[in-house]
Amino acid sequence: MIPLARPDVGPRERELVLETLDSGRLALGPRLGEFESALASWLAVDRVSAVSSGTAALHLSVRASGIEPGERVVTSPFSFVASANCMVYEGAEPLFCDIDARTLNLDPAAAQAAVDERTVGLLPVHIFGYPADMTALERLAGDRGLWIVEDACEALGAVHADGAPVGARGHLATFGFYPNKQLTTGEGGAVVCPSQEVASRIDSERNQGRAPDMGWLDHDRLGFNYRLDDLSCALGLAQVERLDRLLADRARVASLYGEALGDLEELELPCADEGGDRRSWFVYVLQLPRGTDRDAVMMKLRERGVDSKPYLPAIHLNAFYRERFGHREGEFPVCEDVAARSLALPFFGSLSEGEVAQVAEALGGVLTALSRAV
Repeated sequence: MIPLARPDVGPRERELVLETLDSGRLALGPRLGEFESALASWLAVDRVSAVSSGTAALHLSVRASGIEPGERVVTSPFSFVASANCMVYEGAEPLFCDIDARTLNLDPAAAQAAVDERTVGLLPVHIFGYPADMTALERLAGDRGLWIVEDACEALGAVHADGAPVGARGHLATFGFYPNKQLTTGEGGAVVCPSQEVASRIDSERNQGRAPDMGWLDHDRLGFNYRLDDLSCALGLAQVERLDRLLADRARVASLYGEALGDLEELELPCADEGGDRRSWFVYVLQLPRGTDRDAVMMKLRERGVDSKPYLPAIHLNAFYRERFGHREGEFPVCEDVAARSLALPFFGSLSEGEVAQVAEALGGVLTALSRAV
């Protein structure tokens, strides 16, 4: 079976993890600062705060932006649910609007139309590693006095047309390091902090509300257990050291998929880089022809030794968001169409040319068989 994802870890990761194990400092040790410094240097930013997950990074970022109960934040309904949940944690409401059909990112025109008197911020998602149109969204934020938090959890290594790395535009920006990401710490995440004041707040809130100079059981604010342990930081440090190679390997696999799948009719492949924007490859998600039974495709692929997954469901149609906010089908037609047809194929840096060919052959065979059966 060709799996959906596989982390790329090697001798250097084992070396640093074992060194950390032998040191006896498994949490709140020196690896945290080393990892943060290495990641900040790679991103060309001044400061990064590492946390326990991308979700934790999002939660701390919206809190640092000053979010209050009852406020609204414009965001995408086509994302992993954490980008919306982080607002609900604080009693606020994600204000969804539709996506661009090509990039699958937040449509700036739809975002502008969605802003109302309760809106305080924008939370764009760089979905599947493709840069969102931050120039248009920054213009909107400036015109309406909104803050911005970027969900770059899928986009480490992506670059905007103006040359700025995604997450390095001066906003709070978040990254996630789950095992299927471009860089993994097992679990883990990070926040790019635009000022030392914001970094100090996030560093305190990730550690139960303690300031660095406070005693173990002293707390001067509400905090959380969002720390990233030293074993995870050791793994991440080794990954940063070879991040350029990890990104190149994923781009190679994406190119192989583009060649292998290009002749399959009616498949919609991930959009190509355009206008200077450069994707960082997180997953390989395509859209099946309209009317295709996606569940049948996944079942038949599995019978042929290929794993796959629907990626991603529309957030507003999840049961919680239907019940809590009254969302229904038809609100965001582009998102709903994309979500109903999207399929993630096996994708990781060590995927071989032969395995890509096997996936492509299996998908082509399944689609042909299903079309004949109709």
